[in-house]
Amino acid sequence: MAYVITDTCTKDNHCIDACPVNCIHPTPDEPGYEEAAHLFVNPGECIDCGACVPVCPTTSIYVLEELPAELAAFADSNAAFYN
Repeated sequence: MAYVITDTCTKDNHCIDACPVNCIHPTPDEPGYEEAAHLFVNPGECIDCGACVPVCPTTSIYVLEELPAELAAFADSNAAFYN
Protein backbone atom coordinates (compact mmCIF):
# COMPACT_ATOMS: atom_id res chain seq x y z
CA MET A 1 0.00 0.00 0.00
CA ALA A 2 1.44 3.34 -0.94
CA TYR A 3 -1.02 5.78 0.60
CA VAL A 4 -3.15 5.90 3.74
CA ILE A 5 -6.07 8.21 4.56
CA THR A 6 -6.50 9.18 8.22
CA ASP A 7 -9.41 10.38 10.34
CA THR A 8 -8.88 14.07 9.61
CA CYS A 9 -10.42 13.38 6.19
CA THR A 10 -13.55 15.46 5.63
CA LYS A 11 -14.75 13.49 2.60
CA ASP A 12 -14.47 16.55 0.37
CA ASN A 13 -13.89 14.10 -2.52
CA HIS A 14 -10.99 15.98 -4.14
CA CYS A 15 -8.88 12.83 -3.87
CA ILE A 16 -11.60 10.75 -5.52
CA ASP A 17 -11.68 13.19 -8.42
CA ALA A 18 -7.87 13.24 -8.73
CA CYS A 19 -7.32 9.48 -8.61
CA PRO A 20 -6.73 8.11 -12.13
CA VAL A 21 -7.60 4.53 -11.15
CA ASN A 22 -10.58 5.17 -8.84
CA CYS A 23 -9.03 3.40 -5.86
CA ILE A 24 -10.47 5.69 -3.17
CA HIS A 25 -13.80 4.67 -1.65
CA PRO A 26 -16.54 4.94 -0.73
CA THR A 27 -17.61 7.42 -3.36
CA PRO A 28 -20.73 9.55 -2.84
CA ASP A 29 -22.79 7.23 -5.06
CA GLU A 30 -21.77 4.05 -3.22
CA PRO A 31 -23.61 2.46 -0.31
CA GLY A 32 -22.03 3.30 3.03
CA TYR A 33 -20.67 6.69 2.01
CA GLU A 34 -22.68 8.63 4.59
CA GLU A 35 -21.77 6.18 7.34
CA ALA A 36 -18.05 6.06 6.57
CA ALA A 37 -15.96 8.05 9.01
CA HIS A 38 -13.50 8.92 6.23
CA LEU A 39 -12.37 7.72 2.81
CA PHE A 40 -10.06 4.75 2.25
CA VAL A 41 -7.36 3.86 -0.30
CA ASN A 42 -7.65 0.39 -1.81
CA PRO A 43 -4.13 -1.05 -1.47
CA GLY A 44 -4.71 -3.54 -4.26
CA GLU A 45 -5.70 -0.90 -6.81
CA CYS A 46 -3.47 2.04 -5.89
CA ILE A 47 -0.75 2.69 -8.49
CA ASP A 48 1.34 4.90 -6.19
CA CYS A 49 0.92 7.98 -8.38
CA GLY A 50 0.45 10.45 -5.51
CA ALA A 51 -2.25 12.47 -7.29
CA CYS A 52 -4.41 12.41 -4.17
CA VAL A 53 -1.88 14.00 -1.81
CA PRO A 54 -1.65 17.58 -3.11
CA VAL A 55 -5.42 17.97 -3.53
CA CYS A 56 -6.25 17.01 0.07
CA PRO A 57 -7.15 20.23 1.92
CA THR A 58 -6.82 18.56 5.34
CA THR A 59 -3.45 16.85 4.77
CA SER A 60 -5.08 13.53 5.63
CA ILE A 61 -3.23 11.38 3.09
CA TYR A 62 0.19 9.96 3.88
CA VAL A 63 2.71 7.85 2.06
CA LEU A 64 2.72 4.62 4.08
CA GLU A 65 6.43 4.91 4.85
CA GLU A 66 5.90 8.45 6.17
CA LEU A 67 2.83 7.69 8.30
CA PRO A 68 3.49 8.96 11.84
CA ALA A 69 3.64 6.18 14.43
CA GLU A 70 0.60 7.53 16.26
CA LEU A 71 -1.44 7.11 13.05
CA ALA A 72 -0.19 3.60 12.19
CA ALA A 73 -3.58 2.01 12.89
CA PHE A 74 -4.97 3.79 9.83
CA ALA A 75 -2.84 1.63 7.54
CA ASP A 76 -4.71 -1.39 8.87
CA SER A 77 -8.12 0.28 8.75
CA ASN A 78 -7.61 1.33 5.12
CA ALA A 79 -6.72 -2.24 4.15
CA ALA A 80 -9.52 -3.72 6.30
CA PHE A 81 -12.14 -1.59 4.56
CA TYR A 82 -11.55 -3.69 1.45
CA ASN A 83 -11.61 -7.13 3.13
